[in-house]
Amino acid sequence: MDLDDRICRHFLESIETKQKSVTELVGPIHSAGDAMVQCLLNEKKILCCGNGGSAGDAQHFSSELLNRFERERPGLPAIAVTTDCNTMTAIANDYSYREIFSKQISALGQAGDLLLAISTSGDSSNVVEAINAAHTREMIVVALTGKDGGEMAQTLADQDIEIRVPSHRTARIQEVHLVIIHSLCDFIDNQLFGEEDE
Repeated sequence: MDLDDRICRHFLESIETKQKSVTELVGPIHSAGDAMVQCLLNEKKILCCGNGGSAGDAQHFSSELLNRFERERPGLPAIAVTTDCNTMTAIANDYSYREIFSKQISALGQAGDLLLAISTSGDSSNVVEAINAAHTREMIVVALTGKDGGEMAQTLADQDIEIRVPSHRTARIQEVHLVIIHSLCDFIDNQLFGEEDE
């Protein structure tokens, strides 16, 4: 396969994964949006975590809420617990890498808050520990996963929501995770601030 064909294949596979996701994920995204809106209406906050590209997605989501998505509106309370390298390296050094998120969730999370937990495989041990900490703090969890949902899917409680991308390729899962994040931001803005002319 020549290089141009390889480039085209990335686009075509991304389109195919997104088309499959449309039929499977609208319901879970709507449920997650409802949970986030209720959290914010109750004057609670959303905490976010993930590793690598998923850490970037967690930060992307929190920045879209704190600053703005596509309209002018007040900032909304969201914190990515992936950004404080002093705290994360201290926890990893003194305890373990598995606890870099859970210790922050235990300290910052309150009953009624929501955790957005992101992992393409669903098997990130530190994200699983964050989910456990969120449950201890009586928080709802929205999990963005892929593949078979991994250990995260087994850790979720009845009130939690999993949005599992129907793919086994990390790149394709990450691409759909970004669409999901933008869909959630739009859902929140629409529900809290009313419909906006497109």
